[in-house]
Amino acid sequence: MTMILHNPDERTRFTKFAVVGAIGSVIDIAVMNLLTGLAGASLVSAGSISFVCAVASNFTWNRLWTYPESRSKPILGQLTQFSIVNAIGLLIRVPILKFGEPLLDAYLENMPIQVAAQHHTFISHNLTLAVAIGIVMLWNFFVNRYWTYNDVAISTSTISKKQEL
Repeated sequence: MTMILHNPDERTRFTKFAVVGAIGSVIDIAVMNLLTGLAGASLVSAGSISFVCAVASNFTWNRLWTYPESRSKPILGQLTQFSIVNAIGLLIRVPILKFGEPLLDAYLENMPIQVAAQHHTFISHNLTLAVAIGIVMLWNFFVNRYWTYNDVAISTSTISKKQEL
């Protein structure tokens, strides 16, 4: 975390990673809503499929934009590393969706605010997914930075200057 706070290059990478993640989140949420709303899929099934769609987008844009220097690694090896990190992210995500959504849904269904009570399932699906996305994004950034994209040098000039002061 210190690297992001003190290193402008890493802050830029984190920002780009977050932008890519935001685009992936839009894909994730859209696919999840299409599958649950139109196809009647369960949240865990729809959320798993939407996750794979988002991962494909995220890998492409992170390789091209966030870490363009990382293209020195073979694409299949890097995709495998990225996929492993994201598969673990999925293992973090599924319990949040499975156990968090029913709790939130029950809470919203009994709220005195009519809008929340009427649309409790839609709101609970999306809020639970948003929480899961945020938690998994942090996991993904740090593990991908130090494993998948470890061929990209971390600039030490800014860190060294701060330590000298």
